[in-house]
Amino acid sequence: MLDTLDVNFHGKRHTDFDLKRIIRAQEQGFDIPVTAYLCGVSIRARAGIGLVFGHKRKDQYGRYGDGHLIRTSDVLKVEREGRFWVMTTVNSRYVLATFQRVNGRASLRQFLQLSRRQHHLSPQVLQ
Repeated sequence: MLDTLDVNFHGKRHTDFDLKRIIRAQEQGFDIPVTAYLCGVSIRARAGIGLVFGHKRKDQYGRYGDGHLIRTSDVLKVEREGRFWVMTTVNSRYVLATFQRVNGRASLRQFLQLSRRQHHLSPQVLQ
């Protein structure tokens, strides 16, 4: 007899608070369609990092599945729309439902401060 374990190393459950914020964001609606909702977000090296929910490109192989950690493409801008922050990247638009506890909002403030200056996107090819 085989003993099997179902282990998912790439996912994490959303908290009740995360889900409530996502529902509020969905109820608010947005003028331009959004790609997904992110929870536990921080911005590092011009990329958003967080847990994804409701990604439009979710596939049968589990990519972009709910609760998976995602690293976005380069962030172009972050702006407030209604009660939520919306992050526009090179490829997508994400609603920031919640921030990482320790340094999420601080990373947003730092990005906003730095983005007032010149934009330096990541190179397409690294040496």
